[in-house]
Amino acid sequence: MSMGIIKTVVKKCFGKYLLVTNTVSSGILMAVGDSMQQQIETYRGFHENESHDAVRSMNMAMVGIILGPIQHVFYMYLDRFIPGRDLFSVSKKLLLDQLIASPVYIVTFFYGSAYIENHTLAQANDELRHKFLQVYLVDWIVWPPTQFINFFFLPSKYRVIYLNGLTTLYNVYLSYIKHKDKVEKLDLPRKY
Repeated sequence: MSMGIIKTVVKKCFGKYLLVTNTVSSGILMAVGDSMQQQIETYRGFHENESHDAVRSMNMAMVGIILGPIQHVFYMYLDRFIPGRDLFSVSKKLLLDQLIASPVYIVTFFYGSAYIENHTLAQANDELRHKFLQVYLVDWIVWPPTQFINFFFLPSKYRVIYLNGLTTLYNVYLSYIKHKDKVEKLDLPRKY
């Protein structure tokens, strides 16, 4: 591939097709995070065989595809309503990100997962009630420093792709929280 073609593709991915880029990358990276978590579970002896649960990763990818446009729109409007990269603007963005985007993201994650996995609304409510606070507290530890870098240094068109790259590790955690009840019910000897 010539450099001209690569530049054109990158320009279109982060220009005209930014929503698609953000949506697809969110889905892919959610699946990657789940795959990494499955590897950890296998290493720790939570699975009898070392096979990968592709359906589980595909479900997580579909949740990521739901979350991608939400992030895209939120950050697009956030930059419109609070322009600038000064400390005051960045502080306002951080606060809105944690108070609005984070809870919406977490709720969408659990309800989206429940829907995709054919769980009832009561099951989704129960899971959210038991897991929301734990995820939200970790969110407060992980995202403010990450978002400071995002809002202070990066142009807005790279916000979601930057977040998706760092979210891969966070997605390992989300996969762990999402599936820990099922994994812990397995009655297998553990390595650790």
